Amino acid sequence: MLRYLPFLLVLALWIYAFIDCLNTPEEEVRGLPKVVWVIIILLFGEVLVGPIAWLVAGRHRHAPANGSTPSEWHRSHRTTFVAPDDNPEFLHSLREEAASADEVKDESLLKDWEADLRRREEELKKREGEQGGEQA
Repeated sequence: MLRYLPFLLVLALWIYAFIDCLNTPEEEVRGLPKVVWVIIILLFGEVLVGPIAWLVAGRHRHAPANGSTPSEWHRSHRTTFVAPDDNPEFLHSLREEAASADEVKDESLLKDWEADLRRREEELKKREGEQGGEQA
């Protein structure tokens, strides 16, 4: 297994340089056009000349913004977790949802009551009509 390690490392570097070259924007490529760099990486990848040349001279490497690395930025910009019951925006959204749900519920309940009232009034009128007809 150990005898395959150099071959695997060369292959990994070759693949990394090739993908890095393909993903690099054209304006960040130095020296040669991007297509020429891809050809160099593919032709001279087995002897590591192409991938190393790309990593050293092919891409413009710029320093991180404000001189800080991404991990430093994340350390200085931590967000604090707020529980949902302490988050005013979440509580406000719950109140709005509850109010709209209550309105819909109230409207359907009112419609049901009105329909029930009409049905009872019609039954009452029928009874009064039947009783009036029997008495005469």
